[in-house]
Amino acid sequence: MKIVLAPDKFKGSLTGLQFCNAVEEGIKEVLPKAEIIKMPLADGGDGTIDILDYHLQGKRVKVKVNDPLFRDIEASYLYMESIQTAFIEMAEASGMHLLKKEEQNCFNTTTLGTGELILDAIHKGAKTIILGIGGSATNDCGMGMVTALGYKFEDAHGKELQPIGKNLSKVKLINSSSAVGYLESIEFKVACDVTNPLYGKNGAAHVYGPQKGASGDEIEQLDKGLRNMASIFKKQFNIDVQNIKGAGAAGGMGAGTFVFLNAELKSGIDLVKDLVGFDTKIKGVDWVVTGEGKLDLQTLSGKTIDGVITSAKKQNIPVATLCGSISLSKTDAEKFGISYIDAVMEQAKSLDDALQNGYDYVKKMAVKFAETIA
Repeated sequence: MKIVLAPDKFKGSLTGLQFCNAVEEGIKEVLPKAEIIKMPLADGGDGTIDILDYHLQGKRVKVKVNDPLFRDIEASYLYMESIQTAFIEMAEASGMHLLKKEEQNCFNTTTLGTGELILDAIHKGAKTIILGIGGSATNDCGMGMVTALGYKFEDAHGKELQPIGKNLSKVKLINSSSAVGYLESIEFKVACDVTNPLYGKNGAAHVYGPQKGASGDEIEQLDKGLRNMASIFKKQFNIDVQNIKGAGAAGGMGAGTFVFLNAELKSGIDLVKDLVGFDTKIKGVDWVVTGEGKLDLQTLSGKTIDGVITSAKKQNIPVATLCGSISLSKTDAEKFGISYIDAVMEQAKSLDDALQNGYDYVKKMAVKFAETIA
């Protein structure tokens, strides 16, 4: 019996690797001779660096950069020298977690630090840069990011603007005369799991602005600024960003990376699976066991479990899903291609109990699962 373990993390409870260890222990109690392959995954959001580090043994590079409010911080990215590839998590330099609650407002924040990480990776020799854009504190359409790469954003009087959300509506010209000359030779891939347009009711400002601390008036101004940027992109670069799926991701970083970096916007889990060779490594296995904190319909549209099921289906491999909680009927789960399903919350006394004793509960679920396939 050969079983691949391919979970995401259980936020606040277990890392993907801890899940793998718990499931291995549980399965081995029942099937001591089972061959277990641990392949923890991530979908491009926070924690993806750790997963890629586990699989590819890259080098953590630390850099002094600007945080979302232009303060000095140390941020890191992963560099895989053997394949000249850097993986950068936007949240490392431009994330919400870097700000106190009262500081969070995407009207005043910048992606400058993310650009500084990109520049450092290019100087290290990266030919491919993969950018995860989850967890951002920003809505600057990538202005800050490319300011670090030599672009200037000028107002009607030719004065350079500070690259923050508030100034989007004041931009009249994007000056690329000092831009880093070798950007075109770098391949950029962006892990992007949302499909929001850049502006409008479903755009970056209206959907994510409230979560990032912007007031009603500020959201209207940000949306107006994003419309302004779209019109400049059309005029200067002949690109209609409003038609690009995911242009509104991370406060317009989807659009910014597409226009300035010629980036390919891809599903985060697909990027991670490609990098770690997931589809090749599951060939000929009997089961794939996956899981994450919560299983719902959102999980099954572009998240880690969805990516695992997609790969397993192609090879007719049954999938077992062990989660923290489930808000999905067993019938719906079967429709999506899940052959076995169980959840910690079906046994735990409370959420606190589930979070604190997740390892033991996952191990017990693994024992129960192993008994059904023994």
